[in-house]
Amino acid sequence: MTIIVKPEKPWASSPKQRAISAGIIVLALMSTYLVVLLTPMKGKLAYGLVFFLLFILFDFIYHTRLYGFRSGKDAIARGVVASGIVFATLPIFSILITVFIRGRRGLYWGLFSNDMKANSVNDPLNQGGLVHALTGTFILVTIALIISLPIGILTALYLTEIRGRFSGPIKFLVQAMSGVPSIVAGLFILAAIVYPITKSYSGFMGSLALTILMIPTIARTSEEVLLLIPGELREAGLALGGTQWRTVAMVVVPAAKSGLVTAVILGIARVAGETAPIILLTGGGDRVNPNPFNGPMGSLPFYIWKSFSVGTEESVTRAWAGIFVLLMIVLVLFVSARFLSERGKS
Repeated sequence: MTIIVKPEKPWASSPKQRAISAGIIVLALMSTYLVVLLTPMKGKLAYGLVFFLLFILFDFIYHTRLYGFRSGKDAIARGVVASGIVFATLPIFSILITVFIRGRRGLYWGLFSNDMKANSVNDPLNQGGLVHALTGTFILVTIALIISLPIGILTALYLTEIRGRFSGPIKFLVQAMSGVPSIVAGLFILAAIVYPITKSYSGFMGSLALTILMIPTIARTSEEVLLLIPGELREAGLALGGTQWRTVAMVVVPAAKSGLVTAVILGIARVAGETAPIILLTGGGDRVNPNPFNGPMGSLPFYIWKSFSVGTEESVTRAWAGIFVLLMIVLVLFVSARFLSERGKS
């Protein structure tokens, strides 16, 4: 006779506990409505604050009467933590919903197949599109990534594997560059290259400014990833007769591959929505320009800024639609980074 033992999960809530928790939430909602209705407190903030306090109070009373005062204190802590999570995530969902509501009229399929060379931001919303901005953003970020990726990863390898005499100053500079405002990077390229040398706007100049912002993100994230690699792997490679650079190239870097990919994705997300250097350096064209070294180049941040600056109903709606597309791109990048980091841990 075969006995199948079902794995137990003592930490999971039972159906009865889930029903009681739902009842406490309903009771807190009803009490919140009555309190706001009968008192001078009004508005969304009043509803949120009163519900937060009443939910913790009812949960505390229930657990205290049933399990004792210690369980009641645990219920208070659990309620504070849960409410903190809600309040932390609420602005994110509020931003996404607000952007979608304000820009939904500007979303249509032609948005991803047309540019603005024959249209203005004041034209009807079913005319023109974002293809020039999407193409420009892709080119700008790709060039910045090609320059930043080897510099950032080599910097991280120097800080974690070589640890030479310049490790301290380099680490300080990387941390300092992480806090550099984006407009400072744009002004630096403008003063150092555009005015004295090229004297013209181009996508490549914008990519150089994005490179300055991307390098510290990739370097710091890669450093943290490489520090997680066990030292035993390095010792094993050296014990087998490998030189340091072969051990790093064939053992350490492959072991940190998923983390390094995460660093790259985070670096892309860091610069994808930067506006100030793009406005200063790219010129912001309204047609697709595949040549980053000649002529103005459009981008999503420039398209959004230009649409908002006009101020008409159609242009503002186009700007909100562009913000929604940009948010979705950044969201996909962050979700991909999270997925790859979790996959690497597993």
